[in-house]
Amino acid sequence: MNGIEKVVKHLEMTQAVINRLGRNSFLLKSWSMTVLVAAMVLIARENLQNSYFVLALFLPIVGFWILDGYFLWQERLFRYVYDDIREQTDTDFKMDLGRHKDKSKSSWISAIFSVTLIIFYLIEVLFVGAIAYFSN
Repeated sequence: MNGIEKVVKHLEMTQAVINRLGRNSFLLKSWSMTVLVAAMVLIARENLQNSYFVLALFLPIVGFWILDGYFLWQERLFRYVYDDIREQTDTDFKMDLGRHKDKSKSSWISAIFSVTLIIFYLIEVLFVGAIAYFSN
């Protein structure tokens, strides 16, 4: 296998990792919505309109938000690795994420507070807040 073929294979491997991280992020959003809807059904059916139960719904939302931020952070780092690889003529198949941790938008905090995650999870937080407010 020559150098260019190695680079193409390395790019395919890196793209597979990026796709998997994106899929994991999508699944977290799906699970977050599922847990929220299931809890709302329980509140409506079982007459569990206890404020503490409703406020406890904030914990899984925050947990999913932080974990989703982690996957977005890793995805951003792998995109930097992808950009490095595509400029190579031969590769050693390394995926060194540490080299990119000082670049813009390459911290876990910046990923957690990205526009897309803020919008998605803030809607959930506001929804639970409205349920908590109107359940009293």
